[in-house]
Amino acid sequence: MGGTPGIVQWFQSLSHRNRGGCCRGARGGKRRRYAATSMTSVKTDSRVSAPVLLAVLGGAYIAAQMLSDIASLKIISVFGQAVDAGTLIYPFTFTLRDLVHKIAGKQVARALIFTAAVINILMAGLFWLVAQWHGAPSVGAQEAFADVLAPVWRIVLASIIAEIISELIDTEVYQRWVDFFGTRLQWGRVLSSNTVALPIDSALFVVIAFAGDLPGSALWQIFWLNVIFKGIITVISLPWIYLVPQRNLDSDTGKHRS
Repeated sequence: MGGTPGIVQWFQSLSHRNRGGCCRGARGGKRRRYAATSMTSVKTDSRVSAPVLLAVLGGAYIAAQMLSDIASLKIISVFGQAVDAGTLIYPFTFTLRDLVHKIAGKQVARALIFTAAVINILMAGLFWLVAQWHGAPSVGAQEAFADVLAPVWRIVLASIIAEIISELIDTEVYQRWVDFFGTRLQWGRVLSSNTVALPIDSALFVVIAFAGDLPGSALWQIFWLNVIFKGIITVISLPWIYLVPQRNLDSDTGKHRS
């Protein structure tokens, strides 16, 4: 029995070594998990351009909507025909919406449409409020602000209603094309959706904004001039669809397919 303490010490030293091995194994596992996490982080960082691109396109879409509404306050002459200056930029919003749809999916595109509408209403409301506010006596009445930027609410509502309905239709036509053709014939997404949505947009705006104030012949002329000009912009912007990456998204939920 005199050798028993030595055996006990040997077992204790073996136990300590095993625990150390477990700890080292745990630390090794942590290092492997950290390395795996780092690799995942690198992969995620390599895709950060898509969210950045989405932010840029979304901002450009809303900016184009706002600028077109402001520019519409001036009537300009194009080939001897009178059109609102907003027509110069507004058609690009349809293609910008298509680009957002391609990157982020249908649900994000729809959310962007309603967000832009709300911002445009708030902008018109702000212009109206500032126009009603008395100017500082030291500066003067500043009536030119109200003369230029105070909203004509019938035109504002016509613009927003036409934008929402036509852009939502654009979204549905675009998605139908994607569901049928997949990643093929991407130029057709823009051409088909804009071909359907643009005449609807022009018709709604002209009727809501000017019906009863202008003769039918004038309404018809404004309508066709807008459709032709918007069609030209559509053709010019067709190649843009190839400048953004295709996201593998579900058409109804906007989530990644597994």
